[in-house]
Amino acid sequence: MPLNHTANGVYAIATTPFLDDFSVDTKSVDRLTDFYAEAGATGITILGIMGEAPKLEYEESLGIVRQVVGRSKLPIIVGVSAPGFAAMRRLARESMDLGAAGVMIAPPSNLRTDDQIRGYYASAVEAIGEDIPFVIQDYPLTLTVVMTPAVIRDIVNAHLSCVMLKHEDWPGLEKISALRKFQGEGSMREISILCGNGGLFLDFECERGADGAMTGYAFTDALADIVRLQAAGNRDAAHDMFDAHLPLIRYEQQQGVGLAVRKYVLKKRGLITSDLQRKPAGALTAKAREEVDYLLSRVARHDPRAVI
Repeated sequence: MPLNHTANGVYAIATTPFLDDFSVDTKSVDRLTDFYAEAGATGITILGIMGEAPKLEYEESLGIVRQVVGRSKLPIIVGVSAPGFAAMRRLARESMDLGAAGVMIAPPSNLRTDDQIRGYYASAVEAIGEDIPFVIQDYPLTLTVVMTPAVIRDIVNAHLSCVMLKHEDWPGLEKISALRKFQGEGSMREISILCGNGGLFLDFECERGADGAMTGYAFTDALADIVRLQAAGNRDAAHDMFDAHLPLIRYEQQQGVGLAVRKYVLKKRGLITSDLQRKPAGALTAKAREEVDYLLSRVARHDPRAVI
């Protein structure tokens, strides 16, 4: 089914596992895909920033789409951000033909004015086609593009195919409240809001009106529990689970080595064979690995899934 504004829960941002020769590890792709469903994810997002999409050749990217869409019954969102619209269109159209539910588009880092941002998304929609549901990726800390709530509202209202915001502003709680206020007063169409930043602010993002998370923290199962508990009104239990994982979530959010931490933990959980990244890439020192192991042992006091 095509992605729509009712999407909620946890959409796992999938890492791209590699073998020791840096080729795509298809067996680990299968294990990760199965794990996300078993962990309680409601969808999977592939070829995102933390999926090392810019380091993949086009045929590798399409191969991953084909493999994940063919294996999972969950809705699959494909990151199609590209320097040019021709490449974006090709990957978007071919991914949808393979059965993807929608695509995610991040703004290029050279956009600075509100008009430039609105114009870029108008051109992107024209390129991929108005029939493809898409997600706005709002990640100013990495992309350096600042989107105000009013600009997001303009994009949503101008394009019926915009059905979701991946919210990664920081601080960003007030932005969620502003967008939900727009919806409440009828000045913006309803959209799904799923949040990133490794889940670092998920405890209060759900309470501000987010529909869940779209991120890749190595314990997707814990994120799913937090969102489920919040949705059920079990606030204290949700915060207890969040608090137990917060030290590791925080450690994983370090710029430059965050993906290395995530892949290291996924490898320790038996979900990927190798924690290698394609260059350019950050790396963990022996001391950093020891610190991650220590944090895992502390998480394990409250969540047995961290006993690795």
